[in-house]
Amino acid sequence: MIPFASGAPFADRADPPFENPVEGLHRDFGDDPWRLTIPGLDPETAAIDETLFALGNGYLGMRGNHEEGLPLGSHGTFVNGVHETWQIQHAESAYGFAEQGQTIVNVPDAKTIRIYVDDERLNLETSEILEVHRTLDLRAGTLSRTLLWLTPTGKRVRVESRRMVSFASRHLATLEMRVTVLDADADLTISSLLINRQDLGRVRSEQPGAPKGIGRPGDPARAVDEPVDPRQAEVFEERVLDRGPVLADPERPDRSVLSFRVHHSGMAVAVGADHDFDSGARAGEDGADDDWSCRVEVAPDRIRHIFQGTAQAGRPVRLTKTAVYHSSRTATCDELIDRCVQSLHRAAVDPLEQRWIEQRDFLDAFWERSDVRVDAEPGVQQAIRWNLFQLAQAAARADGRGIAAKGLTGSGYSGHSFWDSEIYALPFLTYTSPLWARNALRFRLRMLPHARSRAAQLNEDGALFPWRTINGEEASAYYAAGTAQYHIDADITYALARYVAASGDLEFMVSGASEIPIETARMWRSLGFWRSDPDGSRRFHIHGVTGPDEYTTVVNDNLFTNVMARFNLRYGAEVARRLAGEAPAEYRALAERLGLRAEEIEAWEAAADGMAVPFSAEFGVHPQDAHFLEREVWDLAATPPEQKPLLLHFHPLVIYRFQVLKQADVVLAMLLASGDFSAAEKRANFEYYDALTTGDSTLSAVVQSVIAAEVGYRELAYRYFDHALRVDLDDLHRNAEDGVHVASAGGVWLALVQGFAGMRDAGRELSFDPRLPDHWGGMEFVLAWRGSSLAVRLDVDAIRFEILRGTRPVPLRVRGAEMLIEPGAGETRVPLDGQGPDLGAFRGLSAGILPREGESGVIPTLTTEIPVIGTDIPTRGSRDEHQ
Repeated sequence: MIPFASGAPFADRADPPFENPVEGLHRDFGDDPWRLTIPGLDPETAAIDETLFALGNGYLGMRGNHEEGLPLGSHGTFVNGVHETWQIQHAESAYGFAEQGQTIVNVPDAKTIRIYVDDERLNLETSEILEVHRTLDLRAGTLSRTLLWLTPTGKRVRVESRRMVSFASRHLATLEMRVTVLDADADLTISSLLINRQDLGRVRSEQPGAPKGIGRPGDPARAVDEPVDPRQAEVFEERVLDRGPVLADPERPDRSVLSFRVHHSGMAVAVGADHDFDSGARAGEDGADDDWSCRVEVAPDRIRHIFQGTAQAGRPVRLTKTAVYHSSRTATCDELIDRCVQSLHRAAVDPLEQRWIEQRDFLDAFWERSDVRVDAEPGVQQAIRWNLFQLAQAAARADGRGIAAKGLTGSGYSGHSFWDSEIYALPFLTYTSPLWARNALRFRLRMLPHARSRAAQLNEDGALFPWRTINGEEASAYYAAGTAQYHIDADITYALARYVAASGDLEFMVSGASEIPIETARMWRSLGFWRSDPDGSRRFHIHGVTGPDEYTTVVNDNLFTNVMARFNLRYGAEVARRLAGEAPAEYRALAERLGLRAEEIEAWEAAADGMAVPFSAEFGVHPQDAHFLEREVWDLAATPPEQKPLLLHFHPLVIYRFQVLKQADVVLAMLLASGDFSAAEKRANFEYYDALTTGDSTLSAVVQSVIAAEVGYRELAYRYFDHALRVDLDDLHRNAEDGVHVASAGGVWLALVQGFAGMRDAGRELSFDPRLPDHWGGMEFVLAWRGSSLAVRLDVDAIRFEILRGTRPVPLRVRGAEMLIEPGAGETRVPLDGQGPDLGAFRGLSAGILPREGESGVIPTLTTEIPVIGTDIPTRGSRDEHQ
């Protein structure tokens, strides 16, 4: 990184100059910027802590459950892509409705290890625990716990554990437990389990394969007689995992493997474990390993390894459990058992400690290219790093399997992938770990056949990607807030364009990715139509779609959709023309394969040039859609907190009648298509829509932060950033227990780099217009750009650039001034005249839509009443309301 101007580390900063009004848990995780520590045990926060302390690598994820299982929020172990399918039961079906739902499966659990001292079981809810603390180490990639237990017989027992889900070997997890009886020898039993919690105690039902409610897989009791929260996953009434072969050899009690086939989806999954046991006694002494018994017990859905003997006072007894997971859509269970055995053999080659070293080495490299360091108030640096760590856990070893909305930290949103990953997570990956971004885009490339079929089903050309999915097929049961979000096509194309521009990876385009912008451009051309407007001009319109704001659905000329479709059409033409010039042989093969003709490309460009982009001269803003400004305004200031989020308390038809936003729709368009809007338009649009935005979506605050910073509402920008930073750490949306909001975590990076550093890549060129918060001393980060590693440091007076690695110069602009950062030239310092405009406090948050001081104009009349649901009416939200 660039050395600090003073040569000294960041100083502690004062608190921000405002009182943050957001209600939450306000958790304290200690002072270490690299570690989160929770002392004590609080059953009330157990479920949230399991999310915050979850470990994963993109392929395998384990919730942060205590090894003993209690206190418990929700058990969870997840393998990317392993899911069950079920028949969607539409009350009134119609042609083209999604037919099969998809739900992530809670695969067999290898985390559970139980301890008995003198036949007394360690139970964290009932045992006398003298002290306990848990630590998530963001550099080591480990979760550790230390506790001191006083047994009923007066013996003190120290129990230490640490675990990791390996980044170096995606199938591997390691759990280590050390038990030390401090005062006297004691009988000790350690019971290590492999257990199917998805179907625990459940037999196969003859009922149809449909879920019985919404809750958390593996915790069926939560689905009974509870209000529906559409953000949770489906819970199945019938058994999900059909038992497959088991490997358990009594002659080798250290190893076992369980296998299962998912009943309807047909996927197979296997989990295997090796156990390395050390009694702590020296050879020849009483209590040596030979005096301990080790046995294996096999029962339906469970294998238990039991180690029994006498623990010597003061000498730790250690059990290291190596767990491996394999899954497949096509392989047999027997084959997956073989794969588990092979993985266990490979893991046993190196010393156990080598795994922890490799984990640290992997993360050292990650943080070197990904860390964002800030000179800020205490706690901010720690929270930033926790959010960035979540992105690594969701994407590092996904290896083409996609990034779900909750990653692998919980079952929220049924484990589905949405547009979140492309718009919120991929920018971070593109600019820090380009290979991870490429792998994430491969997930979309592989589902092109499904997308083509879906487009044909909806009477369109080209390809239409699914709104929500695990396996590539559309799983959106509520089309208005799901399938109608055609903008998913443009979002994927936008992410691809951003990746190719930043990486220079033309080979990815040549090898097949070019079909994405071409097939999506075809979809937009067939979806839209030409019409003569009253002023005599001909415009290209897109009707019957839903934008990112799910509180306004199936509308005409949604601004976000049209602006992004315009980009998509132009980029499809750009890709075709570039390939024709730079890879003519590959282009000819592509054109022949897809039937692509020159006149079709010209039609895309014409549609883009003629795209209808709504604008109201009366209000001086861009309407969210053609008729948005005709609706009545929802008085958010008068809406009581107990009726938020709106989607859980009001019928969709009630919400759809009003000007009220779940998330910042037009504001997001102004970020992604920054060059399409003037500074005045950005300010006017931001002021209008900010007062209408509920914040019910975690996707909103980061975008509002970036644009607030750009237009000059600097204090408000920091408030939104602070909200996004703590959305899961403080459980601000009251659903952190269902998993991390991965898109919001990616948005934290966006708010830092695109908001406070003012980085833009519109036109696929780098530019900077910084907006450092007033109470911060500085910020620094690294960007990957076309093979070079560009370090950026921002402070109050200047922004500095230096190429750390790479041989290519990096062209960029700072507030319009062009410059070229040369390799080996050292640091380039650009003086700054302040941090942009400062418009002071924005009154729209509390007072609704108001004209600015000194201005007058027509504004919508605020409602004096809001729709209220009676207390005797059950509350139920749409299953497809997202985030």
